[in-house]
Amino acid sequence: MPINFGYSFPAICGIQANREYYVSMCPLRLIPKIFLFNEEEMAPELRVQRRLNRSRLPKLARYITGNRENYVFSATTASVDGQIEFKPFEKEGDGRRVGLLHIPMEARFIINDGQHRRAAIEMAISERPEIGDESIAVVLFLDPGLERCQQMFADLNRYAIRPSTSLGILYDHRDTMSLLSKRLIGRSGIFRDLVEPEKTTLSARSRRLFTLSAIYHATQELLSGRCEPSEKLVEIAGEFWEVVAKQIKEWQQVRNGKITAGEIRQDYIHSHAVALQALGRVGNDLLMLYPGDWKRRLHAIAKMDWRRTNSTLWEGRAMTGGRVSKGQQNITLTANAIKKQLGLPLSPEEERLENLIRRG
Repeated sequence: MPINFGYSFPAICGIQANREYYVSMCPLRLIPKIFLFNEEEMAPELRVQRRLNRSRLPKLARYITGNRENYVFSATTASVDGQIEFKPFEKEGDGRRVGLLHIPMEARFIINDGQHRRAAIEMAISERPEIGDESIAVVLFLDPGLERCQQMFADLNRYAIRPSTSLGILYDHRDTMSLLSKRLIGRSGIFRDLVEPEKTTLSARSRRLFTLSAIYHATQELLSGRCEPSEKLVEIAGEFWEVVAKQIKEWQQVRNGKITAGEIRQDYIHSHAVALQALGRVGNDLLMLYPGDWKRRLHAIAKMDWRRTNSTLWEGRAMTGGRVSKGQQNITLTANAIKKQLGLPLSPEEERLENLIRRG
């Protein structure tokens, strides 16, 4: 009698589109062995997945090894090309959907969703072998055809929507800057109740003046290179933004209900992400160069004409073709304009960009 070698997984059997599929738990140490991924050199039309982006893997692996008590991975989805056998624990009732799934060793597993997780798990186990005893959920479909597998990849990703940057920051309790930004906003007289915590863009009717993502990135620029304790950094950032707010009267007018946030965003650039990040970058230099005199020097921004109609200053810097733009070059050129107002020196790279904008 032939011996059937294979894998046996405890599994739950479900139905989708009149097809059976199975959900199981797989030890992490088996993931790299079972779910092979060797299609990188194949033409796109012959693959069932996007090309593996290896630059993502170290960060994903560090996420696992650096958060041993609270990392989380969603299920991996794969198709099985082989003669599988499902043996339910019970013949009738709910128990007939729970059993053992036997998959022969010669069967081929094709990843439909999760190839980067698979590669990161392999990398993490090489560093921390004990991780291999943990498990990940696996959803298995019985599908022998390339066309069906490609369609599954398209369907799984068709309606996937990446959460907004602001929402990611709001729900992130691990990232130091996320925590710092949220504490800053909660304590700030100018930011509190004027920051949109969920959306990355603001509608014309929004009562909010800033987005959480804009405050996050601006404060990240402000505190770049500093190594004080977190509480001290919140204090530094809060003091800086309060002094900035006193020099921009329109922010105060919104706070006092004299003008709407929508009107300010429509007519001025100083509440947009590009200006906030530029202010944070300038603040970083200001605090480093003049730690005892930065507040007095910052008063000069009160004389800046932040109106969007001031195209002589802002077109090509904070704006491109009349529209506010927040590319890295826009941020640098906007910061240059603020530095000139404050009498701060420009770096060689900033000088190079200034020469480009002078030449049009």
